[in-house]
Amino acid sequence: MDRKFGMFIHFGVNTFGNVEWSDGSIPALSYQPKTVDADQWVRTAYEAGMNYVVLVTKHHDGFCLWDTKYTEYCVRNSGNKTDVVMAVSNACKKYGLKLGLYYSLWDRSEPSYKQDFSGRYLDYMQNQLTELLGGKYGEVVELWLDGPWDKARSEWQFERLYDYVKRMQPKCQIGINHTVGDDFDRASGPEERYLPKNYQEGDPLRMFPCDFRLWDPHMCADPDPKIYTYQNNSYYLPFEMTICSRKEFSWFYSNIYDNKELQDLDEVVQNCRTIFKTENMAVINMPPTTDGVLVKADVEQLMQIADRLGTRRKV
Repeated sequence: MDRKFGMFIHFGVNTFGNVEWSDGSIPALSYQPKTVDADQWVRTAYEAGMNYVVLVTKHHDGFCLWDTKYTEYCVRNSGNKTDVVMAVSNACKKYGLKLGLYYSLWDRSEPSYKQDFSGRYLDYMQNQLTELLGGKYGEVVELWLDGPWDKARSEWQFERLYDYVKRMQPKCQIGINHTVGDDFDRASGPEERYLPKNYQEGDPLRMFPCDFRLWDPHMCADPDPKIYTYQNNSYYLPFEMTICSRKEFSWFYSNIYDNKELQDLDEVVQNCRTIFKTENMAVINMPPTTDGVLVKADVEQLMQIADRLGTRRKV
Protein backbone atom coordinates (compact mmCIF):
# COMPACT_ATOMS: atom_id res chain seq x y z
CA MET A 1 0.00 0.00 0.00
CA ASP A 2 2.93 2.32 0.67
CA ARG A 3 4.09 1.87 -2.93
CA LYS A 4 0.83 3.55 -3.95
CA PHE A 5 1.63 4.55 -7.58
CA GLY A 6 3.35 2.56 -10.32
CA MET A 7 3.84 1.89 -14.02
CA PHE A 8 2.63 -1.20 -15.91
CA ILE A 9 4.74 -2.13 -18.95
CA HIS A 10 3.32 -4.39 -21.68
CA PHE A 11 5.93 -5.33 -24.31
CA GLY A 12 6.55 -8.49 -26.36
CA VAL A 13 5.68 -10.29 -29.59
CA ASN A 14 2.19 -8.77 -29.49
CA THR A 15 3.83 -5.37 -29.96
CA PHE A 16 5.14 -6.60 -33.32
CA GLY A 17 2.00 -8.56 -34.24
CA ASN A 18 -0.27 -5.53 -33.68
CA VAL A 19 -2.55 -7.50 -31.34
CA GLU A 20 -3.54 -7.46 -27.68
CA TRP A 21 -3.58 -11.24 -27.34
CA SER A 22 -1.95 -13.85 -29.56
CA ASP A 23 -1.89 -17.63 -29.58
CA GLY A 24 1.84 -18.36 -29.57
CA SER A 25 2.14 -18.57 -33.35
CA ILE A 26 3.86 -15.19 -33.93
CA PRO A 27 7.50 -16.12 -34.67
CA ALA A 28 10.03 -15.18 -32.02
CA LEU A 29 12.13 -13.53 -34.73
CA SER A 30 9.32 -11.01 -35.32
CA TYR A 31 10.20 -9.49 -31.96
CA GLN A 32 12.93 -7.07 -33.00
CA PRO A 33 12.87 -3.74 -31.17
CA LYS A 34 15.49 -1.28 -32.38
CA THR A 35 16.47 -0.81 -28.74
CA VAL A 36 15.19 -1.70 -25.29
CA ASP A 37 15.35 1.66 -23.54
CA ALA A 38 14.51 0.43 -20.05
CA ASP A 39 16.31 3.47 -18.64
CA GLN A 40 13.77 5.74 -20.33
CA TRP A 41 10.84 3.65 -19.10
CA VAL A 42 11.94 3.67 -15.47
CA ARG A 43 13.22 7.26 -15.53
CA THR A 44 9.77 8.32 -16.73
CA ALA A 45 8.15 6.40 -13.88
CA TYR A 46 10.52 8.01 -11.41
CA GLU A 47 9.85 11.52 -12.71
CA ALA A 48 6.08 10.93 -12.49
CA GLY A 49 6.46 10.13 -8.81
CA MET A 50 5.84 6.42 -9.23
CA ASN A 51 7.43 4.05 -6.76
CA TYR A 52 7.48 0.79 -8.69
CA VAL A 53 7.08 -0.77 -12.12
CA VAL A 54 5.33 -4.01 -13.11
CA LEU A 55 6.89 -5.56 -16.21
CA VAL A 56 5.08 -8.14 -18.32
CA THR A 57 7.60 -10.98 -18.48
CA LYS A 58 5.34 -13.47 -20.30
CA HIS A 59 1.87 -12.83 -21.68
CA HIS A 60 -0.72 -15.45 -22.71
CA ASP A 61 1.21 -16.17 -25.92
CA GLY A 62 4.06 -17.64 -23.86
CA PHE A 63 6.86 -15.48 -25.30
CA CYS A 64 9.39 -14.71 -22.56
CA LEU A 65 11.27 -11.43 -22.23
CA TRP A 66 14.19 -13.15 -20.52
CA ASP A 67 16.57 -15.91 -21.65
CA THR A 68 14.69 -18.79 -20.05
CA LYS A 69 16.08 -22.33 -20.16
CA TYR A 70 12.64 -23.89 -20.46
CA THR A 71 11.34 -22.75 -23.85
CA GLU A 72 12.73 -21.67 -27.20
CA TYR A 73 9.98 -19.05 -27.41
CA CYS A 74 11.95 -16.23 -25.81
CA VAL A 75 14.32 -13.34 -26.50
CA ARG A 76 17.23 -15.75 -27.05
CA ASN A 77 15.73 -16.66 -30.43
CA SER A 78 14.38 -13.22 -31.30
CA GLY A 79 15.54 -10.21 -33.27
CA ASN A 80 16.79 -8.54 -30.07
CA LYS A 81 18.33 -10.79 -27.43
CA THR A 82 18.30 -8.22 -24.61
CA ASP A 83 17.18 -9.68 -21.29
CA VAL A 84 14.41 -7.15 -20.69
CA VAL A 85 13.83 -8.26 -17.12
CA MET A 86 17.47 -7.58 -16.29
CA ALA A 87 17.42 -4.24 -18.10
CA VAL A 88 14.37 -3.11 -16.12
CA SER A 89 15.80 -4.48 -12.87
CA ASN A 90 19.02 -2.51 -13.39
CA ALA A 91 17.09 0.66 -14.21
CA CYS A 92 14.95 0.25 -11.09
CA LYS A 93 18.09 0.00 -8.96
CA LYS A 94 19.48 3.11 -10.65
CA TYR A 95 16.39 5.22 -9.93
CA GLY A 96 15.45 3.65 -6.59
CA LEU A 97 12.17 2.12 -7.75
CA LYS A 98 10.82 -1.28 -6.77
CA LEU A 99 10.45 -4.11 -9.30
CA GLY A 100 7.21 -6.02 -9.87
CA LEU A 101 6.70 -8.77 -12.44
CA TYR A 102 3.63 -9.89 -14.38
CA TYR A 103 3.52 -13.56 -15.37
CA SER A 104 0.73 -15.20 -17.36
CA LEU A 105 -0.48 -18.47 -15.90
CA TRP A 106 -2.17 -19.29 -19.20
CA ASP A 107 0.38 -20.28 -21.85
CA ARG A 108 -0.74 -20.78 -25.44
CA SER A 109 2.62 -21.92 -26.85
CA GLU A 110 3.94 -24.39 -24.25
CA PRO A 111 2.80 -27.93 -25.30
CA SER A 112 2.58 -29.25 -21.75
CA TYR A 113 -0.17 -26.75 -20.94
CA LYS A 114 -2.59 -28.92 -22.94
CA GLN A 115 -0.81 -32.26 -22.81
CA ASP A 116 0.13 -32.60 -19.13
CA PHE A 117 -1.09 -29.59 -17.20
CA SER A 118 -1.06 -30.98 -13.66
CA GLY A 119 2.36 -32.55 -14.15
CA ARG A 120 4.82 -31.05 -16.58
CA TYR A 121 3.18 -27.64 -17.00
CA LEU A 122 2.98 -26.81 -13.30
CA ASP A 123 6.64 -27.83 -13.04
CA TYR A 124 7.41 -25.68 -16.09
CA MET A 125 5.74 -22.70 -14.47
CA GLN A 126 7.56 -23.28 -11.18
CA ASN A 127 10.90 -23.53 -13.00
CA GLN A 128 10.30 -20.23 -14.78
CA LEU A 129 9.26 -18.50 -11.58
CA THR A 130 12.49 -19.79 -10.03
CA GLU A 131 14.41 -18.03 -12.80
CA LEU A 132 12.50 -14.80 -12.21
CA LEU A 133 12.36 -14.81 -8.41
CA GLY A 134 15.39 -16.85 -7.42
CA GLY A 135 17.66 -13.83 -6.94
CA LYS A 136 19.11 -13.11 -10.38
CA TYR A 137 16.96 -10.00 -10.75
CA GLY A 138 17.15 -8.91 -7.13
CA GLU A 139 14.18 -8.07 -4.95
CA VAL A 140 10.77 -8.53 -6.57
CA VAL A 141 8.04 -6.82 -4.57
CA GLU A 142 5.01 -7.90 -6.60
CA LEU A 143 3.98 -10.90 -8.68
CA TRP A 144 0.97 -10.15 -10.90
CA LEU A 145 -0.56 -13.43 -12.08
CA ASP A 146 -3.00 -13.46 -14.99
CA GLY A 147 -5.06 -15.92 -17.04
CA PRO A 148 -6.38 -18.28 -14.34
CA TRP A 149 -9.84 -18.42 -15.91
CA ASP A 150 -8.75 -20.98 -18.53
CA LYS A 151 -8.75 -23.76 -15.91
CA ALA A 152 -10.75 -24.59 -12.81
CA ARG A 153 -9.27 -22.96 -9.74
CA SER A 154 -8.28 -26.22 -8.05
CA GLU A 155 -6.17 -27.27 -11.04
CA TRP A 156 -3.74 -24.41 -10.46
CA GLN A 157 -2.63 -25.61 -7.04
CA PHE A 158 -2.30 -22.00 -5.86
CA GLU A 159 -1.32 -23.07 -2.34
CA ARG A 160 1.76 -24.78 -3.78
CA LEU A 161 2.57 -21.77 -5.96
CA TYR A 162 2.05 -19.24 -3.16
CA ASP A 163 4.25 -21.12 -0.69
CA TYR A 164 6.98 -21.63 -3.28
CA VAL A 165 7.13 -17.93 -4.19
CA LYS A 166 7.16 -16.90 -0.52
CA ARG A 167 10.10 -19.20 0.17
CA MET A 168 12.09 -17.44 -2.56
CA GLN A 169 10.86 -13.90 -1.91
CA PRO A 170 9.10 -13.64 1.48
CA LYS A 171 8.12 -9.99 0.95
CA CYS A 172 6.82 -10.43 -2.60
CA GLN A 173 3.10 -9.61 -2.70
CA ILE A 174 1.08 -11.93 -4.94
CA GLY A 175 -2.06 -10.96 -6.84
CA ILE A 176 -4.19 -13.19 -9.07
CA ASN A 177 -6.50 -11.50 -11.58
CA HIS A 178 -10.27 -11.87 -10.97
CA THR A 179 -9.49 -12.34 -7.28
CA VAL A 180 -12.97 -11.96 -5.80
CA GLY A 181 -15.96 -13.99 -6.91
CA ASP A 182 -18.25 -16.91 -6.33
CA ASP A 183 -16.68 -19.89 -4.69
CA PHE A 184 -17.45 -22.43 -7.42
CA ASP A 185 -14.53 -24.40 -8.77
CA ARG A 186 -14.93 -23.69 -12.46
CA ALA A 187 -13.20 -22.06 -15.37
CA SER A 188 -14.15 -18.61 -16.76
CA GLY A 189 -14.33 -15.35 -14.87
CA PRO A 190 -16.59 -14.28 -11.98
CA GLU A 191 -20.02 -12.74 -12.42
CA GLU A 192 -20.63 -8.99 -12.83
CA ARG A 193 -21.79 -8.89 -9.22
CA TYR A 194 -18.11 -9.19 -8.33
CA LEU A 195 -16.81 -6.25 -10.33
CA PRO A 196 -14.63 -4.11 -8.01
CA LYS A 197 -17.26 -1.38 -7.84
CA ASN A 198 -19.68 -3.94 -6.38
CA TYR A 199 -17.42 -5.48 -3.73
CA GLN A 200 -18.94 -5.96 -0.29
CA GLU A 201 -17.17 -6.78 2.95
CA GLY A 202 -17.05 -10.54 3.44
CA ASP A 203 -17.26 -11.40 -0.28
CA PRO A 204 -15.61 -14.73 -1.15
CA LEU A 205 -12.10 -14.96 -2.53
CA ARG A 206 -12.17 -16.91 -5.77
CA MET A 207 -8.38 -16.93 -6.20
CA PHE A 208 -6.62 -17.94 -2.99
CA PRO A 209 -4.10 -17.60 -1.46
CA CYS A 210 -3.07 -14.11 -2.57
CA ASP A 211 -2.18 -10.77 -0.99
CA PHE A 212 -4.10 -8.15 -2.98
CA ARG A 213 -7.08 -7.89 -5.33
CA LEU A 214 -7.03 -7.44 -9.10
CA TRP A 215 -9.53 -7.03 -11.90
CA ASP A 216 -8.12 -4.97 -14.73
CA PRO A 217 -9.01 -2.35 -15.79
CA HIS A 218 -11.86 -1.69 -13.33
CA MET A 219 -12.15 0.94 -10.62
CA CYS A 220 -13.06 0.10 -7.03
CA ALA A 221 -15.77 1.67 -4.90
CA ASP A 222 -15.36 4.45 -2.35
CA PRO A 223 -15.32 3.35 0.41
CA ASP A 224 -13.55 0.19 -0.65
CA PRO A 225 -14.06 -2.83 1.61
CA LYS A 226 -10.87 -4.66 2.57
CA ILE A 227 -12.09 -7.82 4.35
CA TYR A 228 -12.74 -10.94 2.23
CA THR A 229 -13.33 -14.56 3.10
CA TYR A 230 -12.10 -18.00 2.14
CA GLN A 231 -13.31 -21.18 3.83
CA ASN A 232 -14.76 -19.22 6.77
CA ASN A 233 -11.56 -17.27 7.42
CA SER A 234 -11.21 -13.51 6.88
CA TYR A 235 -8.35 -11.75 5.09
CA TYR A 236 -7.36 -8.11 4.53
CA LEU A 237 -6.62 -7.43 0.85
CA PRO A 238 -6.03 -4.00 -0.73
CA PHE A 239 -6.81 -3.39 -4.41
CA GLU A 240 -4.51 -2.50 -7.29
CA MET A 241 -6.20 -0.58 -10.10
CA THR A 242 -4.81 -0.81 -13.63
CA ILE A 243 -5.26 2.14 -15.99
CA CYS A 244 -4.48 2.08 -19.73
CA SER A 245 -2.94 5.27 -21.12
CA ARG A 246 -5.35 5.02 -24.07
CA LYS A 247 -9.06 4.33 -24.27
CA GLU A 248 -10.41 0.97 -25.37
CA PHE A 249 -8.43 -2.21 -24.67
CA SER A 250 -4.94 -0.75 -25.05
CA TRP A 251 -2.29 -2.81 -23.31
CA PHE A 252 0.27 -3.36 -26.08
CA TYR A 253 1.46 -0.82 -28.62
CA SER A 254 0.19 -1.49 -32.16
CA ASN A 255 -0.05 0.19 -35.55
CA ILE A 256 -3.38 1.73 -34.50
CA TYR A 257 -2.31 2.73 -31.00
CA ASP A 258 -1.50 6.35 -31.90
CA ASN A 259 -5.02 6.76 -33.30
CA LYS A 260 -6.64 5.77 -30.01
CA GLU A 261 -7.70 8.57 -27.68
CA LEU A 262 -5.81 9.26 -24.50
CA GLN A 263 -7.77 8.59 -21.33
CA ASP A 264 -9.63 11.58 -19.94
CA LEU A 265 -7.11 13.47 -17.80
CA ASP A 266 -9.63 14.62 -15.18
CA GLU A 267 -11.02 11.10 -14.79
CA VAL A 268 -7.60 9.50 -14.35
CA VAL A 269 -6.58 12.09 -11.77
CA GLN A 270 -9.82 11.67 -9.83
CA ASN A 271 -9.55 7.87 -9.91
CA CYS A 272 -5.97 8.02 -8.65
CA ARG A 273 -6.96 10.36 -5.83
CA THR A 274 -9.74 7.97 -4.85
CA ILE A 275 -7.38 5.00 -5.01
CA PHE A 276 -4.85 6.71 -2.74
CA LYS A 277 -7.55 7.91 -0.33
CA THR A 278 -8.92 4.39 0.02
CA GLU A 279 -5.42 3.03 0.76
CA ASN A 280 -5.07 1.18 -2.52
CA MET A 281 -2.60 1.24 -5.43
CA ALA A 282 -2.79 2.41 -9.04
CA VAL A 283 -0.62 1.45 -12.00
CA ILE A 284 -0.77 3.22 -15.36
CA ASN A 285 0.08 1.11 -18.40
CA MET A 286 2.74 2.65 -20.68
CA PRO A 287 3.49 0.32 -23.63
CA PRO A 288 6.82 0.75 -25.46
CA THR A 289 6.74 1.01 -29.25
CA THR A 290 8.53 -1.23 -31.75
CA ASP A 291 11.47 1.15 -31.29
CA GLY A 292 11.59 0.14 -27.61
CA VAL A 293 10.66 3.58 -26.23
CA LEU A 294 7.54 4.99 -24.61
CA VAL A 295 5.06 6.98 -26.68
CA LYS A 296 5.70 10.72 -26.43
CA ALA A 297 2.03 11.67 -25.97
CA ASP A 298 1.62 9.04 -23.22
CA VAL A 299 4.62 10.46 -21.38
CA GLU A 300 3.38 14.03 -21.73
CA GLN A 301 -0.04 13.15 -20.29
CA LEU A 302 1.57 11.12 -17.49
CA MET A 303 3.51 14.22 -16.44
CA GLN A 304 0.28 16.23 -16.45
CA ILE A 305 -1.26 13.59 -14.20
CA ALA A 306 1.79 13.75 -11.91
CA ASP A 307 1.60 17.54 -11.75
CA ARG A 308 -2.08 17.40 -10.80
CA LEU A 309 -1.42 14.74 -8.16
CA GLY A 310 1.62 16.59 -6.82
CA THR A 311 3.86 13.54 -7.24
CA ARG A 312 6.29 14.77 -9.91
CA ARG A 313 10.02 14.53 -9.17
CA LYS A 314 13.02 16.23 -10.71
CA VAL A 315 15.37 13.94 -12.64
